[in-house]
Amino acid sequence: MPVEEPHRVVCHLDELLEARGMTLTALSERVGVSLVNLSVLKNNRAKAVRFATLTAICAVLDCTVGELFTIAPGE
Repeated sequence: MPVEEPHRVVCHLDELLEARGMTLTALSERVGVSLVNLSVLKNNRAKAVRFATLTAICAVLDCTVGELFTIAPGE
């Protein structure tokens, strides 16, 4: 089995929530995604995210995908 390399995608959900004065719980309620799943995303432990979820998060936070995620520099 091939060794899976760690991804370099960084989620900025914490910063966006703070800038908008919103809690993860409030985002969960407005987006319709469980608090646990949003926490996994926020803590950079997610392996994937559905486009529908991504669209809903960006709509609620009034942000772009590029504001929500960036790619960390490689080595």
